[in-house]
Amino acid sequence: MQKSVRYNEGHALYLALLARKEGTKRGYLSKKTAETNRWHEKWFALYQNVLFYFEGEQSARPAGMYMLEGCNCERVPAPKGCAAGSAKDAALDKQHYFTVLFGHEGQKPLELRCEDEVDGDEWVEAIHQASYSDILIEREVLMQKYIHLVQIVETEKVAANQLRHQLEDQDTEIERLKSEIVALNKTKEKMRPYQGNQEDEDPDIKKIKKVQSFMRGWLCRRKWKTIVQDYICSPHAESMRKRNQIVFNMVEAESEYVHQLYVLVNCFLRPLRMAASSKKPPISHDDVSSIFLNSETIMFLHEIFHQGLKARIANWPTLILADLFDILLPMLNIYQEFVRNHQYSLQVLANCKQNRDFDKLLKQYEANPACEGRMLETFLTYPMFQIPRYIITLHELLAHTPHEHVERKSLEFAKSKLEELSRVMHDEVSDTENIRKNLAIERTIVEGCDILLDTSQTFIRQGSLIQVPSVERGKLSKVRLGSLSLKKEGERQCFLFTKHFLICTRSSGGKLHLLKTGGVLPLIECTLVEETETS
Repeated sequence: MQKSVRYNEGHALYLALLARKEGTKRGYLSKKTAETNRWHEKWFALYQNVLFYFEGEQSARPAGMYMLEGCNCERVPAPKGCAAGSAKDAALDKQHYFTVLFGHEGQKPLELRCEDEVDGDEWVEAIHQASYSDILIEREVLMQKYIHLVQIVETEKVAANQLRHQLEDQDTEIERLKSEIVALNKTKEKMRPYQGNQEDEDPDIKKIKKVQSFMRGWLCRRKWKTIVQDYICSPHAESMRKRNQIVFNMVEAESEYVHQLYVLVNCFLRPLRMAASSKKPPISHDDVSSIFLNSETIMFLHEIFHQGLKARIANWPTLILADLFDILLPMLNIYQEFVRNHQYSLQVLANCKQNRDFDKLLKQYEANPACEGRMLETFLTYPMFQIPRYIITLHELLAHTPHEHVERKSLEFAKSKLEELSRVMHDEVSDTENIRKNLAIERTIVEGCDILLDTSQTFIRQGSLIQVPSVERGKLSKVRLGSLSLKKEGERQCFLFTKHFLICTRSSGGKLHLLKTGGVLPLIECTLVEETETS
């Protein structure tokens, strides 16, 4: 049952004032009264999901208001009484009629008409879009864009600070070069008397000096060529070539990863978000958020990082990457939420696929040429491997970076931070997967098992074991595993945890039942004894 809405006259007057000034749609319409079935011209103003009508355009107080949340507006043909007759009836036949059907029981439909067909279409479309839920969805989208812009501003602040430091260093270098130029000018002034004496030298001496200068140049070029060839063949040059190749491969891999995220967001996330807002949604907004998590924010982050990488490649062979990782590292914590809930998102997706409409729509999205035949699960898995990929790349980069290189310490710091983040995510994923495994086992046992609700209970392994009776002095006695007296062997489904050992029987229907006695064994009270098989 729909709850009633409280409002007072002050609220209504305030909303009516906003509707008069900022209404989505305003203008004159003819309204049919329910009591007399007569048409009266009123001035209407639509604001969000409330429709006000006034006696005239200059009226300060509204004559009435309608709540449009959950309503439906559609065009209707002219009444049959207006089909023929007098000139007045012909004029009424040219009117364009539409009706607002309310979702509230007992409320009669609102019948309206106008003279202009285009104006009527605009009123119908405006009333269709007058929904508070659509405004909330738009607010959520704008909030995500705002968060993204805030992250960009913080990144730009860090970049501006680094550029400021670089400018200060360059100013210092310029001052040093100016001092060297002054010193060179002073040395040149001292050499001028000697150069004046050279003009009076003998022509033969000048020729000899030219030959000597030519020979010195030839020897210098030959020696320089040898030095260059030796360096090209040196291990240091080979290491630098491999380092540059690693950087080029990283840029290509980052470009491919950004493209994968782009396909995930634009071919799946945004279309499904639109489908969830339709009249008959094949999926809810909560399920869309559970499946895709924060993949859109991850895409924005890596687009910025990729642009930075391309800018550095443009300055090749000067490849400075450490500052880019310094900017990227604080933002990689968003991967923790994605990795922690990845298995749950795949489970939600599998449940949604049970809906035929959703499965059909998803196959239509996967048929997009941009997907290249890959399924949605494949795209959701790509972010899981990005942090390990960065760690491997930095490991290879450090292997070909000299210890005295200016980026060595920064790259080592970035690698250590990524490894620490990877360990944290692995531990969180392990804990989450263990809890889900315990709950899955608990659901398979008909009687349930409260000890599996303990988060410190870690699953180790499961399997089938044969429970056999032990023989003492030629007589059958009770088995040590449980307290049942058996006359023959019995197969048991067993589950081993860090603190308990569960023994279950499987019924003909495939369901598991704990043994009534000895089904739950605390390991702290148990002793394992290995007995050799005897005749």
